[in-house]
Amino acid sequence: MFKNYLTIAWRNLKKHKAYTAINLVGLVVAFSSSILVFLAAYFDLSFDRFHANSNHIFRTYSKVQTPEGVRYGNSSAYPLAPALKQAFPEVKYAARLKYGGSAVRYKGKDYNKSIRTTDPDFLKMFSFPVIKGDANTALNELSNVVLSKSFAKSIFGDEEPINKTIQLKLNNKWTDFIVTAIIDDFPQNSSIEYDGLIRIENAGDYVANKNEWNMQNHNVFIQLADNVDQAQFEKKALHFLLKNNPPSVDDIQKAHLKPDANGNYATLLLTPLKDVHFYDDSTGGTKKGYVYTLFLLAFFIMLIASINFINLSIARSFTRAKEVGVRKSIGANKGQMFLQIWGESLLICSIAFIIGLAVAYFLLPGFRSLFNTVLPFSFIAQPLTLLCILACFVMVSLISGGYPALVMSGFNTIEILKGKLTLRKRGSLRNSLIVVQFSIAVLLICSTVIVLQQLNYLRNLPLGYNKQEVISVPVNNTVDAGTFIQRMRNEFLMDPNVVAVSGTNINIGDGLDNSGTRQSYGFNYGDKNVQTDWLYVDYDYLKTLDIPLKAGRDFDRNFATDSITSVVVNESMAKQMGDKDVVGKFLWPDTAQPKMQVIGVIPDFHLYSLHEKVDPLTMQIGRGSSMSYALLRIKPGNMVTMMDKVKKFWKSELPDKEFLGSFLDENTERWFRKEQQLSTIYSIAAGIAIIISCMGLFAIALLMIEQRIKEIGVRKSLGASVQAIVTMLSKDFIKLVLVSIIIASPIAWYAMNNWLKDFAYHISIQWWVFVLTGLLAIAIAVLTVSYQSIRAALMNPVKSLRSE
Repeated sequence: MFKNYLTIAWRNLKKHKAYTAINLVGLVVAFSSSILVFLAAYFDLSFDRFHANSNHIFRTYSKVQTPEGVRYGNSSAYPLAPALKQAFPEVKYAARLKYGGSAVRYKGKDYNKSIRTTDPDFLKMFSFPVIKGDANTALNELSNVVLSKSFAKSIFGDEEPINKTIQLKLNNKWTDFIVTAIIDDFPQNSSIEYDGLIRIENAGDYVANKNEWNMQNHNVFIQLADNVDQAQFEKKALHFLLKNNPPSVDDIQKAHLKPDANGNYATLLLTPLKDVHFYDDSTGGTKKGYVYTLFLLAFFIMLIASINFINLSIARSFTRAKEVGVRKSIGANKGQMFLQIWGESLLICSIAFIIGLAVAYFLLPGFRSLFNTVLPFSFIAQPLTLLCILACFVMVSLISGGYPALVMSGFNTIEILKGKLTLRKRGSLRNSLIVVQFSIAVLLICSTVIVLQQLNYLRNLPLGYNKQEVISVPVNNTVDAGTFIQRMRNEFLMDPNVVAVSGTNINIGDGLDNSGTRQSYGFNYGDKNVQTDWLYVDYDYLKTLDIPLKAGRDFDRNFATDSITSVVVNESMAKQMGDKDVVGKFLWPDTAQPKMQVIGVIPDFHLYSLHEKVDPLTMQIGRGSSMSYALLRIKPGNMVTMMDKVKKFWKSELPDKEFLGSFLDENTERWFRKEQQLSTIYSIAAGIAIIISCMGLFAIALLMIEQRIKEIGVRKSLGASVQAIVTMLSKDFIKLVLVSIIIASPIAWYAMNNWLKDFAYHISIQWWVFVLTGLLAIAIAVLTVSYQSIRAALMNPVKSLRSE
């Protein structure tokens, strides 16, 4: 019986090649694109879930009341983790984690790696497998170091690494460490990355700030006991920060602070480990809404393909009605007819699914490159991933093939054989599905246009400096950055194509080193409490970035105090200080250090992502150890040549170190990486949606015209013009598209308006976007239907009426 069903199904598919091809192509495109998009979204959701206790691990963050409103931050003070562990028995483990690089030396060879500082509980809390050594004792001593498997292999080769001594450059001097354990490399879906681990007490500022609650520069992770949930702990720790770090009455009055509903000026909260990836830009995290958007796009694409399948199958039911009637009249029951017709659908879906998987496999490298993801195809072989994909396939085959099979198997045998069968009732379903199809297409087109507009707006937004013709070079940790930058200055300022050379501790944009830091201070200024980002720069920083002065002067080597006690502030900082003229005023961020005098004011400029507004900024001349990047401004037209010269200089100075120099305009462009990816995926999804919808509309129009061929013949014989017949055949489809536009436009406006709220600077959505999208959708529908309409209108009526 099964073989008979399969044979008949194959014959029917071969007999109707055009409809089979439309269904097959639509499903292949839908399956392949949906699988890739689904895998990308599912991969992001899988971050950090591989830890055995991931449901009980959290990262702390604070909610702080400020004069400008509530501010959230995940940076913590050194005393926090020990205090939590001591105060709450619910905290099973607590570990501080500070990010940053370090130079490593073994047998005279240097390496620049990510050596994280942390606590012994780190290896007990997280499920990074310990290959050699004991997780319980590996970080017991301050001189212990734990290395990743790949880094240990690159250092030691086939040597036994345990108990070997290596050197780490800490606080600008080389210090001996003993290798006590080797842990496996972090997975690609881990938000915590490392090449090695040492105790946090080795951090350069630890001794001075170990009891300082206002100095916040690292993350704190805690693991709660199995019987304690997040809400319970947050409630119990409601007043923890107020108790340990209460603001003074003077601070409250100066800053005009108001407590929250619980009487707190600062509250300790928890982020579940599985959500850390979505709330941490420093580790390449992404918004959770972006991931859900990918799932939604995968669903939309499959929905459009399924709608095509359903509509074509039901539309073709006229041509198969007599076959169903004959089979029923000779004894076939409803169940047998359902299995036969659904078997055909299942065969098409199975072929399309297999081809779709193959297409997805071949497109994966391009997909990874296009969307800058490390998504491995092996991820598809994981049981849960396979289960989700197979469940999607079963659902699509059941819905897209099962419903038409159910409809056709339920045909009344007598009505079929008498020729009285009509599908008038099914027309409303067909129209509704077409409306859904084009609503999705209109929604995606609108979203694409708005995302592209926002992206273009951000790219053209004045940044406050000239990003063109600037080369940024990350300086290796194994050398003194200040000395290296000075050697670059001595080398390149002799070249007439070089305008200026400077340095800084914070890169602008996302460089090739994928490193990002931020430093801020809060302190009293007169009767006010001020908060400012702090930036260390070298001389000629303003000249290198072409930043003008608003008042005062730039740092000058002729003034000895400029390298010690002088600062330049931006307009936001000057405004926060409140003085009419801040030049000459003194700041005292650290009472253990001399006061700092403001010598100049510059316009606000975007040091960080355009997702956030410019904050108050204070710049100070940095010492060699505080520099991390060299900056070179080049005369126009010489960028490629000068980049080659910079590479050559690097190799002469640091021959065994990787060169990661980049152009500043490319760095700032990478700020918009997620938006660029979103616009690309929306554009592709909109294109796929339009193509699949048009294929379905084309086929349905052909079937509908075939069913009305005699009506067209009668109208032509009575004198109807070609234009009148084309209008008659097209207007019903245009009405459906108009309904789609009316439905999709407000949904698109609401969704994209919420998306734009994530940006500190954004466009306003214009009405013409929806008009333009609507006209485009109508034009696409008219072009799709008009070919068949014109062809039918030009047909000789004698042919269509011959059988009457």
